[in-house]
Amino acid sequence: MQKVIECVPNFSEGQRKEVIDTIAHAIAGVEGVALLDIDPGLSTNRTIYTFVGHPQAVIEAALAAGRAAYNLIDMTKHTGEHPRIGAMDVVPFVPVQNATMADCIDIAREFADRLAMELSVPVYLYGEAQEREYRRDLSQIRDGEYEALYNKIRKPEWQPDFGPNEFIPTWGATCVGARKFLIAYNINLLGTKEQAHRIALNVREEGRSREEPGKLKCVRGLGWWLEEANLSQISLNLSDFEVTNIHTSYLQCVAEAEMLNIGVCGSQIVGLVPLRPLLMAAEYFIQKENLFILDEDQKLRLVIQRLGLNSIASFIPKERIIEYIIRDREGHDDTINSMEIKDLIKHISARTLVPGGSCVTSLVATLGTALSTMCALLTYGMRKWEPLEQEMRVIIAPLHAGTKILMDTMETDTELLNAYMTVQKMAETNDEEKHL
Repeated sequence: MQKVIECVPNFSEGQRKEVIDTIAHAIAGVEGVALLDIDPGLSTNRTIYTFVGHPQAVIEAALAAGRAAYNLIDMTKHTGEHPRIGAMDVVPFVPVQNATMADCIDIAREFADRLAMELSVPVYLYGEAQEREYRRDLSQIRDGEYEALYNKIRKPEWQPDFGPNEFIPTWGATCVGARKFLIAYNINLLGTKEQAHRIALNVREEGRSREEPGKLKCVRGLGWWLEEANLSQISLNLSDFEVTNIHTSYLQCVAEAEMLNIGVCGSQIVGLVPLRPLLMAAEYFIQKENLFILDEDQKLRLVIQRLGLNSIASFIPKERIIEYIIRDREGHDDTINSMEIKDLIKHISARTLVPGGSCVTSLVATLGTALSTMCALLTYGMRKWEPLEQEMRVIIAPLHAGTKILMDTMETDTELLNAYMTVQKMAETNDEEKHL
């Protein structure tokens, strides 16, 4: 399985369609890259692109996007609600599949070096790619924004990591980093920009000051007015959803708004989101409300409804959840789990070692747990079996989970056996590799 890296560059242009499209075409034109999402914002005057690919392809696509933006975006004319420091404002690299943070750090540094050298622009590293503590946080580098960069870049402690130590008026500077998956999450308020910002100060980790820290760890935030929706938003960046997830952020903001007698009308996930934080949110509501929901699709429906994710635009899981998008683009027509029964039986009976005995064992076990799940589900929810409802809840959940795990085991066993056979063939034909 090859390494897959995600890149989420933010450009300081969200209003001119021709510029947004030109940058998108530059990214999509690089072989080995899949452009997954384009999210422009009118009030923020900012567009977020999301694409994935193998490491070198992702670097080339990010460079192509930077080249396209260089002659199209003029920071001397830019205004918008979102903090920014440059035309190609932020370029984070995120590990997605079979990749590590160390891989993303190397990619970030290579890209930063090449961008600075090719375009002669200042580049700052941030996040895991930055070794100096006082400039690891993006907000530290962007403090004062583009307008303060003219004086800031001349200070010894704020010299860029790559590129010229000078102010480039039309470009500004670019921040390049490596990080975990960041969720851009906005809570909608029927109030003013100032009220939204007041709540953001209360909940974000840095709070109002050192003496008044915020209530949510790994959260940055501010308040702004969203003209196109005629409402204000508490705009949050969740830098580690394992520490503070979307539902925790939403509920805290709702509590803060209620104390100020301000109406909340749903929320908005900007760009793409991993599946896991949504399922974590679903489990929270399931436990809190003592619900019984097994299907992934139904869990997502629950989260969308509870968090009001359709309040500004429709949240369509297959278009917004990164695992679903990658899966659909890659296709799985040739996998064991996607085969029809007759084809699977024919495949097993063929004169090949793959799929093997372990795969068949997993298949039999899968059918057993699936049959047990069916029997339990036929009992659950029936009035005449109501006394057994709680017992069925306890039984069904592990059976349902076990069926999925065993199905995945079928696929994993086949992949491992294929890999083993490949190594064996290599060893037979290459004396040097016999010792590896």
